[in-house]
Amino acid sequence: MSAAGSVAYRADIDGLRALAILLVVVYHVWLGRVSGGVDVFLMISAFFLTASFARRMKHGARMRVGTYWLRKFRRLLPAAVVTLLGVLATAYFLYPPTMWSTLWRQTWASLFYLQNWELAFSEVDYYARDEQVPSALQHFWSLSVQGQVFVLWPLIFLVVAFVVRRTRIRADLLLAVVFGLIFAASLAFSIHETATNQTFAYFDTRTRLWEFAAGSLVALAIPFFRAPASVRAVLGWVGVIGIIACGIVIDVRGGFPGYLALWPVLCTAAVILGGAAPARGAPSALLASRPLRFLGRDAYALYLVHWPVLITWLIVTDRTSVGPLAGLAIIVISFVLARVVSGSVENPMRRLTALDARPVLGGVVILACLATVAVPLTVWQIAERVRVESAAAEFASDYPGAAALPFGEGVPVRAGVPLLPDPTSIGDEWVALESDCEEAFRPSSPLVARTCVQLRVGDGASGTVVVVGDSHAQQWMGAVLPIAREQGWNVIALLKGGCSFAVDEPPVPGSQDCERWRTAADRYIQRLEPDVVFGMATKTEPGGPGERVLDGLEKTVESLESTGAEVVLFRDNPRFTEDIFECVVENGADSVLCRTDRSDALARFDPARGSVGGAHLVDLSDYLCPEDVCFPVIGNVAVYLDDNHLTRMYAATLAPMLARELAAAGVIETG
Repeated sequence: MSAAGSVAYRADIDGLRALAILLVVVYHVWLGRVSGGVDVFLMISAFFLTASFARRMKHGARMRVGTYWLRKFRRLLPAAVVTLLGVLATAYFLYPPTMWSTLWRQTWASLFYLQNWELAFSEVDYYARDEQVPSALQHFWSLSVQGQVFVLWPLIFLVVAFVVRRTRIRADLLLAVVFGLIFAASLAFSIHETATNQTFAYFDTRTRLWEFAAGSLVALAIPFFRAPASVRAVLGWVGVIGIIACGIVIDVRGGFPGYLALWPVLCTAAVILGGAAPARGAPSALLASRPLRFLGRDAYALYLVHWPVLITWLIVTDRTSVGPLAGLAIIVISFVLARVVSGSVENPMRRLTALDARPVLGGVVILACLATVAVPLTVWQIAERVRVESAAAEFASDYPGAAALPFGEGVPVRAGVPLLPDPTSIGDEWVALESDCEEAFRPSSPLVARTCVQLRVGDGASGTVVVVGDSHAQQWMGAVLPIAREQGWNVIALLKGGCSFAVDEPPVPGSQDCERWRTAADRYIQRLEPDVVFGMATKTEPGGPGERVLDGLEKTVESLESTGAEVVLFRDNPRFTEDIFECVVENGADSVLCRTDRSDALARFDPARGSVGGAHLVDLSDYLCPEDVCFPVIGNVAVYLDDNHLTRMYAATLAPMLARELAAAGVIETG
């Protein structure tokens, strides 16, 4: 180490950073796996941060946390901003519009170092659209976690410095205790959350703090580390080999960041400790070699650009994997772009050390960086919203949906009308109610309460209806709501994605606590005693006519009927092997590629007929598959929002047809 607040240059760690980014790129491009190299980055960043602040504390220097934040983000943001702008421009010209809204949201999250939380919540969101390829900004999750630690860690040093000044406790000892506690608590939490909810845990900052704490503990231990040169050499080589082998031996993406992440963390610690002093035969010479150091100087920029280049190639070629030659081209292009970003943006900004002495100017640079992305992104979003609203207003009467069918209302259909819903708003096509269930309608079970939403008419309500089940019950709520408003019903929706309400129906993988939820929801309905209960009767299969009655449906209907409610069950809609909305956007509403023969999607007859007691069965298949063909667009309205769910807009156009069915069954009265 050098003067207070600075850390002696370690060429071997620079080379280790280069090795890590090389592994990340190769694994991403050619192997379609995660290497564990990111975990090396996380630990190295904490190592240098801690070494710098610990040095300041040892010399009694001011922490200068504000200056650190300005300097750190002033150096990190410019290259990140160039990458974000490049992705936005590329998306505007090359990405399908269905990806834009997700990209907008993730750009905001990445700009403010929150991408990991954006991904964490979207990964466990049953209603999030499944994209054929990942987001071009997905890799910003690790930068976001680092950014959050760059804010948190200096605050820890401030608190420790305050305690040290008022006690006789040694700074290094107190820091070791603090980071040791963070390590233990975060690792324990990481192991638990990875075992119970790995998709969320992977991006959760809390499950990653122990990796940073490990880097801090290594930085604190190095001054006291004494080992023979031979031991250090072996330690270094074990670490290097372990880092290279990590992604081969372990499923990093599917098993991290629990105890398995100890592998790259301990290997990184071994390399850093092994290179603390010169040792003959150690890997330090290899890591400090000119090629690796050359690569190491562009490591940050290479990490930024390689992933968008890869994802763009997959989108443009409509593929999900990369061959040897294409992969080589992607890597070469990434290296070239990284050199440009590093040489023209990152390094010049790092060399502007005069800004370190003028915090205000550093703050101006940061604000300018944020504005450079925020302004065009905001303009793009507003322009798209204005375009969609203008088109909807201009063609307001040209979206009859199901009413355009001859056996519907036969409303004429105007040609050349923009498709609704618009691709940029397809994610908003899930049917939603006004608020969570409250007052007399609030379930006593917290599990049910989290899935209960309501539409209340008030004291003058003519009755209460319940829509219960999974996302397929939810989609039909789009047809129920117009009728409910006309009839003056209170509507209660108990909705749990992937969890059918039929008592013996297996839940979709990933839907947690389904059986407990069913039991608690049934008790709630028994207490509520609604007038009508809506649910699902059958389930179709993607790409085939394997339609069947939901398992345990008879027992479920019997329980619901015991409340005195009328039970109305919908026949399921077709499910497909591809995203039908994406197909329409890419090929056009009239493309035969987006159509399916009815016989290939549905059973010849409703399999629930005669098998569900006194329940009323509603089959609207003729309005989904008229003329024995399942059309993707009817009456200028997209029928499906993905590969198996109806759009809210199209479901709403089915309300008159549903009303006729309910009137015929005596569920409602019509004038």
